Amino acid sequence: MPDTPTVFKTVPEPKDRRLRNLADCIRFLSMDAVQKAKSGHPGMPMGMADIAAVLFSEFMKFDAADPYWFDRDRFLISNGHGSMLLYSLLYLTGYRDMTIEEIKRFRQIDSRTAGHPEYHHATGIETTTGPLGQGTANSVGLALGERIMNASFGDELVDHHTYVFLGDGCLMEGISHEAISLAGHLKLGKLTAFWDNNSISIDGATSLAESDDQPTRFRAANWHVQEIDGHDTDAIRAAIFEAHKVTDRPSMIACKTIIGFGFPTKAGTQKAHSDAPGEEEIAGARQILGWTAPPFEIPDELLEDWRRIGAKGGAERAAWATRVENSGHRRADFERRMKGELPRGWRSAIEAAKQEVRGSEKDLATRQASGIVLNHLFDAIPELLGGSADLTPSNNTKAKNQVEIKPGEFAGSYIHYGVREHGMAAAMNGLALHGGLIPYGGTFLTFSDYSRPSIRLAAMMEVRTIFVMTHDSIGLGEDGPTHQPIEHLSALRAIPRLAVYRPGDPIETAECWEAIMDNSREAALIALSRQPMPLLRRERSEGNLAAKGAYVLQEAEGGDRQLTILATGSELHLAVEARAILQSEGVRTAVVSMPCRLAFGKQDPAYQKKVLGETRARVAVEAAVQDSWDRDLGLDGLFVGMHEFGASGKIDDIYKKFDITTDAVVRAGRQAIAALGG
Repeated sequence: MPDTPTVFKTVPEPKDRRLRNLADCIRFLSMDAVQKAKSGHPGMPMGMADIAAVLFSEFMKFDAADPYWFDRDRFLISNGHGSMLLYSLLYLTGYRDMTIEEIKRFRQIDSRTAGHPEYHHATGIETTTGPLGQGTANSVGLALGERIMNASFGDELVDHHTYVFLGDGCLMEGISHEAISLAGHLKLGKLTAFWDNNSISIDGATSLAESDDQPTRFRAANWHVQEIDGHDTDAIRAAIFEAHKVTDRPSMIACKTIIGFGFPTKAGTQKAHSDAPGEEEIAGARQILGWTAPPFEIPDELLEDWRRIGAKGGAERAAWATRVENSGHRRADFERRMKGELPRGWRSAIEAAKQEVRGSEKDLATRQASGIVLNHLFDAIPELLGGSADLTPSNNTKAKNQVEIKPGEFAGSYIHYGVREHGMAAAMNGLALHGGLIPYGGTFLTFSDYSRPSIRLAAMMEVRTIFVMTHDSIGLGEDGPTHQPIEHLSALRAIPRLAVYRPGDPIETAECWEAIMDNSREAALIALSRQPMPLLRRERSEGNLAAKGAYVLQEAEGGDRQLTILATGSELHLAVEARAILQSEGVRTAVVSMPCRLAFGKQDPAYQKKVLGETRARVAVEAAVQDSWDRDLGLDGLFVGMHEFGASGKIDDIYKKFDITTDAVVRAGRQAIAALGG
């Protein structure tokens, strides 16, 4: 692609005038919406409109009247800045909530047409994209989900494709390497990616920053690759047909396109990428492409054609519904999983896990307790889909009855993601979005940094993606400060809607898993210890105490509470030990376990006040930084924890070095009481 502008005066007569007209509907809705908003990215929709027209009119299996049809093909745009392409398609094909008024409200507050596609904002938006490369990895999860569900329920109930549009920026992002490698390894033959090969980025030509041979890169990762003219509808059609023939590899179609196709002076330049084109440029495009309709108006015959495309899947959907009705013993389980409901009696698995850990005569790390819970949960909830980023023995994420998924073999429930934390997290989001599966995946908590953008999007989308993060403190010991999470808990708790659980003993671990499973519209992260810790709750209790986020583990004795000690995880037993000492000194002390700050914040004020107590003398202990504790500590509270990176050594020695000990909690308690004149 030349670095100089592609100046259009005319365009060649298309091979298929109908398809060009359908594509021009996308182009003009996109440029009109961006111009009205004075903001947006018209270049990608205009460049990829021909591909979208062929894909939707001739290949996509969907029914706009039933956006949640489980066996629909999935379509997503990883280059989410080109969102007007998706919004245009949703309006044109007849999705009820995507009206022309919503198109006109592009990028306005509370519209369905946000700057980047946002899951739940409108039907037909399969995922939230915007951070480049995320949609690429989501598509891997969606395609993997289809294959896993197909292995369980057969072609009659689950047999669909996943299509993803992606751009140069997506392929520059590191997550794309992880996703492409994983998809090729697993042989996801029903995944097709369309690369918008326009050679333009915001700064200018992509040659400013890269010289990668992308087709060779994909071939090396075991993808089927084709290279075509992205404006030749015959070539597009032939390439998709060819991709469908390949069942043992994912397919990438490299589509040579002109960004801003049709603009008279900005086509082929970075100015088409993300600038409002201007009235003069739009007028020139109308003349070049022969478009006479006013802004935001689609000629009746073209809109009718698009609406027929949107309805053509209705008969196939009805036939599928009949197959579901006649699917015999599979039907109840399939319908339950489509609805996201858990099997009856699944809580008995939690009780069985509690009974097992209570029967243990040795201290257990919470990662070990989590493994015990998963052994029971998987037997009760077959849609649980586990995995790890090459840390299975350390994370304890593989239940004893889980079968490993292998390349081309999807009748399993455990995925070896390899050392691909970011790709794993985004693929799990895709698996959760697909439906019928509940994905969880493990790594060390310090490597949540590698996964953070995908964790954030899971929280934003409110999908039940479960991040299992072990080795959650300096308590991992000898691996030292590179592997010891310090700031991570506070940083993760800062993500809105993300439920961060840090259980303090094996019973709490079971309760945290129960709470996670109870919330189908909430992303969750469970932080688990490497080191063993004592069982603090040997007596049975009514209900799930951890589900409330915080509760009084031990109340003060001898009168009104003078001091509250707050703790989580492996430091909870330090609080219990410190309380015993302080009580013996006459300080009426309560211990509050706070396994999930988000859940506690959702409780009514009366409960929160009861748990925290009236006294302003509070101490929090956690082997992490203080930042996320200030709200509950108040102005007079004190913190025992980390203020620096960790160190390599034996666990006990590290805790002593950083003064996170029972004695330190006792001293802080005395100081808090004294400061208030107690």
